[in-house]
Amino acid sequence: VQLQASGGGLVQTGGSLRLSCAAAGRTFSVYVMGWFRQAPGKEREFVAAINRSGGSTVYADSVKGRFTISRDNAKNTVYLQMHSLKAEDTAVYYCAADRRITIATFGDAKHIDYWGQGTLVTVSS
Repeated sequence: VQLQASGGGLVQTGGSLRLSCAAAGRTFSVYVMGWFRQAPGKEREFVAAINRSGGSTVYADSVKGRFTISRDNAKNTVYLQMHSLKAEDTAVYYCAADRRITIATFGDAKHIDYWGQGTLVTVSS
């Protein structure tokens, strides 16, 4: 599956953004979807994941209560709604997809099948 992330941009501290990740292909609903991010000079870190139906989600502690992951299987799209943005949220955000692993292990997976190209989020203080 090919993933295309969008929605990044420049926002002030405390602001909101919604990222989208559109998947090409007819089998979107078989994939567990997630978001990772990588800040300048830092390692990539897990942000959130959502199961195939959209009924279960998991978040990194750093974004819990501020970010919401959701998906629309009819539109082959996964979203990341971000509120109360902080300077430390500045990063390139990547969406990812895998059909074999669960959301519980998504963040620690050694290998994820598919990645989007990334979209830059910059939070100015």
